[in-house]
Amino acid sequence: MKLLFDGVSGRALILLALFFAVLAAAPLFVNDYLLVVLITILYFAYAGQCWNIMMGFAGQLSLGHALYIGLGAYVTAALYVKFGVSPWIGLVPAMIIAGAVGAVIGFLAFRFGVSGVYFAILTIAFAEFARIGFDHFSWVGGAAGYFLPVANYTQNDLLNLRGSQRMFYYIVFAMTVIAFIICHLLLRSRAGYYWLAIRESPEAAEALGINVFRYKMYAVVLSAAMTSLGGVIFAFFYNNLFPEQVFHISRSIEIILGPIIGGIGTLFGPIVGAFLLTGLAEGLREVMLRLGIDLPGVKQVFYGLCLLGVVMFLPEGVWPSLKKKLGLDRGNEGS
Repeated sequence: MKLLFDGVSGRALILLALFFAVLAAAPLFVNDYLLVVLITILYFAYAGQCWNIMMGFAGQLSLGHALYIGLGAYVTAALYVKFGVSPWIGLVPAMIIAGAVGAVIGFLAFRFGVSGVYFAILTIAFAEFARIGFDHFSWVGGAAGYFLPVANYTQNDLLNLRGSQRMFYYIVFAMTVIAFIICHLLLRSRAGYYWLAIRESPEAAEALGINVFRYKMYAVVLSAAMTSLGGVIFAFFYNNLFPEQVFHISRSIEIILGPIIGGIGTLFGPIVGAFLLTGLAEGLREVMLRLGIDLPGVKQVFYGLCLLGVVMFLPEGVWPSLKKKLGLDRGNEGS
């Protein structure tokens, strides 16, 4: 418990508690539409936090993170539909497979000196391989899609992830809180300090005796395995999977935009970025619907404008600037 709150001021703890308390109570006051929006926000906050481990902490740019979302979704969905395996049990092989694929990518890249933009291209390539492969994998529907059985339940079936939007909200909320705590602990662990050293200068880190290859591999495997849980929620919430939808690079871009807008390498960055992007995008969509305006691609244009604005005016992200305004920029406060 001491490690969990180490370096965090009382002011920061109060604000953090209030923030999560408001989120915990939100389903009691919002309608079904806003509840779905909140689920989407927290989903991207969780996925962004997982990506942040690889990029924000260890400095390894992945542009193919949808690969792990897709693997988690397809593995658990296939086990559930074909063999009746609970998604929580199916999560274990899903995380193992996603972690193993991440290890293969990491090994190929780090063992042969592939880094920077070339590492990013390698991650895109693997995601595209998966998209094309699942497009022709008829056992799970191929390009025609894979559909989970949907039934009306009078009670939530948490074991099989069948139930109401409120149930899914609290699951994704819990995932986001747990991911936040894990990342907080990682940043203050030996591995976290090693990752930060590697991010700033791999050569200097290696000169200090840090096993750069090993700790890069730790970051990739952990990020991949955690991200696959997001795929499980995606599959069982939407109840349908299409390779073009799940593995496409646009899905990866949606995952990484939150941390970039909010602040790469910070704990609150992925959460703030997810709230800003998804919240404002949904607000814009609602306004356009009310005005009767239909412009294809407006969401992507909006994302691009947000990214451009942050790069020009807040290059460190929104959260570092907001943190200063809240008086949380002393020491480790509010990171």
